[in-house]
Amino acid sequence: MSDHPQVRPTRRTVLRAGGVTAAGAIAAGALPATAVAAESESTVDGVEPGASVEITLRVNGADHRVSVEPRVTLLDALRERLGLTGTKKGCDRGECGACTVLADGQRIKSCLTLAVMRQGQRITTVEGLARDGELHPVQAAFIRRDAFQCGFCTPGQIMSAVAAIEEGHAGSDAEIREWMSGNLCRCSCYPNIVAAVRDAAKEGRG
Repeated sequence: MSDHPQVRPTRRTVLRAGGVTAAGAIAAGALPATAVAAESESTVDGVEPGASVEITLRVNGADHRVSVEPRVTLLDALRERLGLTGTKKGCDRGECGACTVLADGQRIKSCLTLAVMRQGQRITTVEGLARDGELHPVQAAFIRRDAFQCGFCTPGQIMSAVAAIEEGHAGSDAEIREWMSGNLCRCSCYPNIVAAVRDAAKEGRG
């Protein structure tokens, strides 16, 4: 049973609630079109627009109680509420992959999901990969292969590489390139990144 039965938002309920609110306001002539558009983005079942809800996020093995507006993305919750700034905000629209984290072992773009939708899931960020002071094999391979230049994309690249290896999608350079294609590197460090993922996959400890 959820600890927070009053908050069970999904992307669909957010959109549905926003649509109902907007339709009612339009019918009553209470809101101009621009105000309706803004309001529809912040409405969740049972939560007033602009209000915050208390949620618990399980990040890197620890539970964190945070207060967020329903419209706050997981990315912003991680960076601004929990101080986990290893996850980077790049394009903020799901194109560059800099914000990639794992949710129950699956890679997701944290800028495209709401924090309230991720309660009960195991969120892993780049800060959660190392164990007992020892880097994760993928992190070590990135360093060994110098698989970064400016480094801004590196956390997302590493998280995506960890998942790709776990998924069994690192059997060849072509396969690595295909399954890492959602992560962009503006410095064009792709050869080194592919080499690092290949090394980590060969170690069998991705």
